[in-house]
Amino acid sequence: MLDIALIRKDPEWVKQQMRNLVDEAAVARVDEIVRLDEVRRELIQQRDNLQASRNKLNKGFGQLRGGKGLADAVVIGRAIAAKDAVEAGNYDQAEAIVSGQQDGDLPQSDASKDDVLNNLMDALRGMGNRHSDLDNEVKEVDAQLEENMLWLPNVPHESVKVGLSDEENTIYPPEGLLPEFDFEPLPHWDLGPQLGILDFEAGVKLAGSRFYVLKGWGARLQRALISLYLDMAREKGFTELYVPYMVKEDMLYGAAQFPKFRDVVYLDADAELYFLPTAEVAITNLHRDEILNEADLPLYYVAHTPCFRREKAAAGRDTRGIKRGHQFEKVEMYKFTTPETSYAELESLTEAAMDIARRLELPVRRLEQVTGDLGFSAAKKYDVEVWAAGCQEWLEVSSCSNTEAFQARRARIRYYPEGEKKTQFVHTLNGSGLAVPRVLIAILENNQQADGSVIIPKALRPYLGGDERIPAQS
Repeated sequence: MLDIALIRKDPEWVKQQMRNLVDEAAVARVDEIVRLDEVRRELIQQRDNLQASRNKLNKGFGQLRGGKGLADAVVIGRAIAAKDAVEAGNYDQAEAIVSGQQDGDLPQSDASKDDVLNNLMDALRGMGNRHSDLDNEVKEVDAQLEENMLWLPNVPHESVKVGLSDEENTIYPPEGLLPEFDFEPLPHWDLGPQLGILDFEAGVKLAGSRFYVLKGWGARLQRALISLYLDMAREKGFTELYVPYMVKEDMLYGAAQFPKFRDVVYLDADAELYFLPTAEVAITNLHRDEILNEADLPLYYVAHTPCFRREKAAAGRDTRGIKRGHQFEKVEMYKFTTPETSYAELESLTEAAMDIARRLELPVRRLEQVTGDLGFSAAKKYDVEVWAAGCQEWLEVSSCSNTEAFQARRARIRYYPEGEKKTQFVHTLNGSGLAVPRVLIAILENNQQADGSVIIPKALRPYLGGDERIPAQS
């Protein structure tokens, strides 16, 4: 979530950032936030002024009811005049009347003193009712304001190039040689079934479209990849976590998944728990509502989880095979840092993701996102892609993002800077390390041999009993 002070300070600048993100709906929301903020402040001013007047009038009413040294006619006259002023909304005048500053022309009445004082008390109770109404109006505006703020994306870091789409992303030179073949390499959706390690029909039978079953070497290879990922992260100082695969709704708001991506998350309606779309959700909220010490930062965490996503996509090349499923395995790397170090940490996080591809001997490249391809929560983002020879494309296997304080403000994660009394929000960074299915695709497609077998990368062999290849099926 953005700091509303940023919008108050320069709404036109924020609107330009939303245009740079190619999000016209967000531009309109900035205008609505400015309007609601003005309404809110006006209502709060009315409520606070009313409360101040209530306090003075209640004190004056007590003195008037005591009536020490006052004739009954004066008490009655003040009570009647003050009641009329209160009902007319002239609270300053009512204060002056009960304090005796306007005794020159008081009304007369045959009513008893108790009756007119009770009438004044009723009018003061009416002020209390009006105060409650204003309080409720403030709460309603607060809810509308928060809803609009929750839909507003992060603003790009100043170093991010302005661009409309992924076609304008900066592509760094690839590392590693693209494999060459003296035969036509198969895409994984043909190669996997041919090897007997990938069963699409079984996945559809069990759960429907965009599910699959890994068998034998396929399941073993996936498990080996996960183990390698976690071990490499541990070598770089990450603490491994095992987290729940389901979370409460608030956790998705804290990680900036809700409300924007509610439609892609699976829900257990009876338990009111949501299946993780990414381990990022759980790790973000690990320190929810906490104040950390600067001496403890940065904090590095890594977790393997299955990920569940309902995202809809038209049938075609982009959804063929295991590239985009409703359930997949992923290892997530996550950092809590100070604002001063977060961009250096982004570079090292991206390098950590690329190191995995290097260890697996996969051609790898880095892409730097332009504003129009940043997504919702990132202030700056790099994608890491590996080459897949069978489907002849670069596959995204990691997105490494610095969200700055965007998630921390939602999840209320702060820290005490050394020597300071005031807390600040931490910066949070996340990156896949890596997504399993697409790396599996690249290994199978790049390492396939003319005899139908697949060479296992050297880094995975210790996890697979030293075996060097997946044998072809006879």
